[in-house]
Amino acid sequence: MSVAQPARECPPFTLRRTLAGLLVPAESYLTTWTDRVVLIPEDEQRLAHWMHRHLTLTWTKRPDPVPLEKEPISHLCPPLNAEGTEHGASRVRAKQARAFYYASAGPRPDK
Repeated sequence: MSVAQPARECPPFTLRRTLAGLLVPAESYLTTWTDRVVLIPEDEQRLAHWMHRHLTLTWTKRPDPVPLEKEPISHLCPPLNAEGTEHGASRVRAKQARAFYYASAGPRPDK
C-alpha cells in the first residue's frame, strides 16, 4: 500500500504482512495456509493489539500526495512497504520481512 492510496481503497494486507514478518521473531506469530498465507486467528488478534499500542495514523488530502510522502517514508527503517522507497538496505529489509512471513507457513499444500 502506498501512502498515496487511500486506506479505504486498498487492503491492509501489505502493512499487516510486513509487520508480521518483522515481528515473528519477537512475537512468535504462527501462520497457516488458506488461499494465501495468514496469521492464525489468535495471532491476528495479537497483531491488531500490537498495532493499536505502537502505531499512529495521520493523513492529509492532496491532489498529488507522492511528493509529500517520500520524505517521511525515507525515514522509516525499515519501511513498512517497499513501494515508494529508494533501493537500499531498508527496502531489502522490508522485502525480507514479507518473504519470511510467506515462508513461515511452509510449502503451499496441494489443492
